[in-house]
Amino acid sequence: MTATEDAPTPATTLESWDIAQIMQAIPHRYPFLLVDRMVDVVRGESAIGIKNVTINEPFFQGHFPQAPVMPGVLIVECMAQTAGVLVVETLGPQARGKLVYFMTIENAKFRKPVVPGDQLRVHVQKDRARGNIWKFTAEAKVDGKVVAEATYSAMIMDR
Repeated sequence: MTATEDAPTPATTLESWDIAQIMQAIPHRYPFLLVDRMVDVVRGESAIGIKNVTINEPFFQGHFPQAPVMPGVLIVECMAQTAGVLVVETLGPQARGKLVYFMTIENAKFRKPVVPGDQLRVHVQKDRARGNIWKFTAEAKVDGKVVAEATYSAMIMDR
């Protein structure tokens, strides 16, 4: 057995994905597309999704007009969309536009409100993938501080 036979394939790190590339990967659109950019994408392993939170978000009209706070469920959705782009990048072009459905959301914790002006950086790590079911751990951070975290699994399916 040679050293090259047992050596793992080096992970491919991609610099970043812009919004046009994200829109090719996942089917979400305004007002529900919650990832503006992807950085530090490591195929098959991890990625960081960036959401620039602005006062113009439609959910701030009712949540809450006098003290706008990004809903926690939308932070978790941002985690899922980040994972969806990672899955498409990992599986290749044939996965573009596939739907990703939540199966479980576990241990979700919200530690600090996310408000207009914040830049949400969602760090997603693949825990495992078996067939079309993937499990992830994610942390959402603002200014390097964790504001939310969750573990979740999703099923990747055709439209």
